[in-house]
Amino acid sequence: MEKYKHYDVIIIGGSYSGLAAGMALGRALKTVLIIDSNKPCNRQTPHSHNFLTQDGKKPSEISNIAKTQVLKYGSVSFHSGIVEKGTKLHKSFKIELESKEIFTSDKLIFASGIKDILPNIDGFSECWGISVLHCPYCHGYEVKNQQTGILGNGEYAFEFGKLISNWTNDLTIFTNGASTLTPEQTSKLQNRNIKIVETEIESIEHEKGYVENIVFKNGEKAMVKAIYTRTPFEQNSKIPSELGCEITDEGYLKTDATMKTSVDGVYACGDLISKIRTVANAVSTGTTAGMMVNKEMIFERF
Repeated sequence: MEKYKHYDVIIIGGSYSGLAAGMALGRALKTVLIIDSNKPCNRQTPHSHNFLTQDGKKPSEISNIAKTQVLKYGSVSFHSGIVEKGTKLHKSFKIELESKEIFTSDKLIFASGIKDILPNIDGFSECWGISVLHCPYCHGYEVKNQQTGILGNGEYAFEFGKLISNWTNDLTIFTNGASTLTPEQTSKLQNRNIKIVETEIESIEHEKGYVENIVFKNGEKAMVKAIYTRTPFEQNSKIPSELGCEITDEGYLKTDATMKTSVDGVYACGDLISKIRTVANAVSTGTTAGMMVNKEMIFERF
């Protein structure tokens, strides 16, 4: 059997949750390899909010500080690369990178995140994470009381419309086609002066990612300064499902309270397990995953 460099734990994904897991494990004297593709989902976002002590900082600034702090623990290593394959061995795991490098570990933590599937609307991707937003708790304060849109329909648009009305009184729901809101939902929204526009959208006019107008297929425009929407997504890594990890009906990796997946020895944390996509939640779940993996290893070896 070939011998590869072996670690106690390999963490796939080196953003907030992966780094938090790495810090917990490094402080517990475990040998750790963090493998990261250097493509965080919030790489376009200019500022991160609602995370104590770091409010308003650039996401990259927070992660760079975190990486520096984590790598002070000598048993933790960081490796840039893309994981291509994961294999369950008898009592360990083998991880193969696109570069053909191979590493093994006793335990795995997936912190690989999710990939948003953006609609085919010109200008949308350029504004995503800047002024086309997914979370009012992350960005709502910065666009409070401004002309705001919700791109969505049906139950989602109704529920999100109620939520976003907390931050602005100038709110329009853009259904991008025939509304599927019920008559009762429509009436409730209109009674709150929330407008509903069914015209199909052609593009988004913006200045360096900051929305200026929604342009409709009929040539008309609607001025907005921020748009909220929920996009479909997929797991960044197919390896958890290939290893047999259970996926929820919503598409998230299923874990218990200790961040353990349905496969022994495999844990997960961050955006790939929860719809709460905040830096604070990523750090929280990553720290928990690191602590629980360490505890499991200690008890197994005792």
